Amino acid sequence: MSPLNSSSLPPAGFLLLGVPGLEAAQQWLAVPFCCMYVLAVLGNASLVGVIATESSLHEPMYLFLATLALTDLVLSTATLPQMLAVFWMGPRAIAFWACLAQMFFIHAFSSVESGVLVAMALDRYVAICLPLRHAAILKPSTVAKLVLLILLRGLVLVAPFALLLRGLSFCGHRVIPHSYCEHMAVVKLACADTTVNKMYGLAVALFVVGLDILSIALSYTMILRAVFSLPSSQERLKALSTCASHCCVILMFYIPGLFSFLTHRFGHRIPHHMHVLLAILYLLVPPALNPIVYGVKTKQIRSRIVGVFCVRLA
Repeated sequence: MSPLNSSSLPPAGFLLLGVPGLEAAQQWLAVPFCCMYVLAVLGNASLVGVIATESSLHEPMYLFLATLALTDLVLSTATLPQMLAVFWMGPRAIAFWACLAQMFFIHAFSSVESGVLVAMALDRYVAICLPLRHAAILKPSTVAKLVLLILLRGLVLVAPFALLLRGLSFCGHRVIPHSYCEHMAVVKLACADTTVNKMYGLAVALFVVGLDILSIALSYTMILRAVFSLPSSQERLKALSTCASHCCVILMFYIPGLFSFLTHRFGHRIPHHMHVLLAILYLLVPPALNPIVYGVKTKQIRSRIVGVFCVRLA
């Protein structure tokens, strides 16, 4: 009997199908996904390199942006190479522990990315509402502690996902109708009671997303109050422009994520391949577009990157 079909605890592994229902188109789908992955790697690596080497960018806003870029690199690299292999070469086996590791990195660093967006909203609030105290409140040591706290939150909250799955019995088929090891897709393969897994996964999602969206909304409510109390329209536009990039990144991260979450939980009439495609876009679109948004909207980063390319071409 194949190790993928035998009953064992833990199982030997699973079989990733890709996008069920779109098998004939998967090789073509892989092309834009591969381009987006290359864009994500080059863009985020460039952001990290520019911020690390340019001393004038060692400010809270850019340090949080570098953390966001590193998080995007982890998220995209944890999923895309394996996914592209499935798209180009057909269904692929993945070892049980490799599946748990991929699932852990995806969910943990999605939580980290959400936390970094909250920290960036806090930075914008302090910069606009308390400009004279910005340097004193968000010192480099404070930024480092915030980043560490955000990372620990993601690791601690997601670690039980793997531990709970480790204790489940898997019987019957081991085929995951997905392009990567998503938590609920693996839970559905268990032949034991998975109520605890489902409830814990839902609780973590609601806690992280709910708390973070509430924090961002509160920050921007106070920012807007401060901005619209400014005397001149030019000052108001200047203050709002400093938040434009962050608002774009927030929308690109949360909108696909909420669509993916809601359709997975409640969209039973939506075709399964739409669930999978939404889940892929949720992990791929923000890492690919975040560097473009900040590169275009942030003058210091744009001028630095242009300067680097001009020197190399000269």
